[in-house]
Amino acid sequence: MPEPLADALARLRTALLDSDTLARAVGSGRRRGQRPSWRRVELRYVDLKSGRHLQQTVYDDTQAHTTNAAAGPEAERMIDALLAEPFGAWHVTSVDATLQLRVTKRGEAQMSRSSPGAGVAATPDRAHDRTKRRLIDPAAPWLSAVGISDRFGTVKPTRQAKLRQVEEFCRLLASAVDDALAGGHLRTPTPDDPLRVVDLGCGNAYLTFAAHHWLTDVRGLPATVTGVDVRPAARDRNAALADRIGADGLRFVVSSIDGFPVDRPPDVVLALHACDTATDDALARALRWESPLVLAAPCCHHDLQTQLRGRAAPEPYAMLTRHGILRERLADTLTDALRASLVRMRGYRVDVVEFVASAHTPRNTLLRAVRTGAPPPAEIRREYDDLVGAWQVTPRLAELVGAVDPEKAG
Repeated sequence: MPEPLADALARLRTALLDSDTLARAVGSGRRRGQRPSWRRVELRYVDLKSGRHLQQTVYDDTQAHTTNAAAGPEAERMIDALLAEPFGAWHVTSVDATLQLRVTKRGEAQMSRSSPGAGVAATPDRAHDRTKRRLIDPAAPWLSAVGISDRFGTVKPTRQAKLRQVEEFCRLLASAVDDALAGGHLRTPTPDDPLRVVDLGCGNAYLTFAAHHWLTDVRGLPATVTGVDVRPAARDRNAALADRIGADGLRFVVSSIDGFPVDRPPDVVLALHACDTATDDALARALRWESPLVLAAPCCHHDLQTQLRGRAAPEPYAMLTRHGILRERLADTLTDALRASLVRMRGYRVDVVEFVASAHTPRNTLLRAVRTGAPPPAEIRREYDDLVGAWQVTPRLAELVGAVDPEKAG
């Protein structure tokens, strides 16, 4: 039941001030008609030489900023300042309970309390990390199984870049899942009704294994993860590895993206480096399912490259397509911009972010989409029409979603 926002924030404040039991808190989203100073904030208590401090990490559009406040009046002032920000949701995890607060369109609070997840320790980790925290333990058995580390848990020199890719993906997945849970866009899973995750076009499944490991072993969420690929050899290899390490809830099937059968639509859809228009197939399937959270890292973009090669560029942009390498880069940017617009037009909030530094891979863009159900602003459709009209291109995703019947899912 809704309650006055001030009352809910007071209860939240009490939980945030408890330096003995608070494990982690996340503020994200925004209230209707308002915008907080930061996109997201994370709170945890750390033990320094000078005593216990509240560590605050705030995220703007490009980077994170961390500050510490001594437990007591200084931490209280930090918490009061954050609670005064118009965040749309808070997710607070303590050793004895999980609190979720969501601000409604009317400015009231929807507050829920549940048991902490299985991944919450009885005594929170108070270590102060001066280096970047690792979400993935290099000694995790699945890393050895897929060939990133050896049997002693040491990362192979030739696989360092792959481990960085895995870690950056897990950081993006962690942020997306936590924000969607805190904002009420993603349901809270239970052992009887776990989170349903599907990786469409999983290939060698490095990131499928990573998603399963982070969700279940690190985050402690009840979850099932299914990797889908058209190649029987990929299914057989990946299934054997999952069986070898005892990865419960992780399975692999042979299917096309469009032909993959489901009893219930998945909560999270992944499409990670699916080649060319396979990314469009995955996005179209996710839109048909109306899945709450979608993460897509596109690979090559041959479709629009071919279209641009066969027609004149609009004035005064001819020089952007005159040289092959520039035309290729333009097609990459144009494809993903149009994909993002098409997904927005179907009730999603979309961010296009860097997946992993370009020094490690040139395919480093990730589309992160959260279903809000809100109608898109009229200018989104107008901008999309102007862009495809100017360049005279037809995105594959537009063809696919144009044939989707919104009354059907599956």
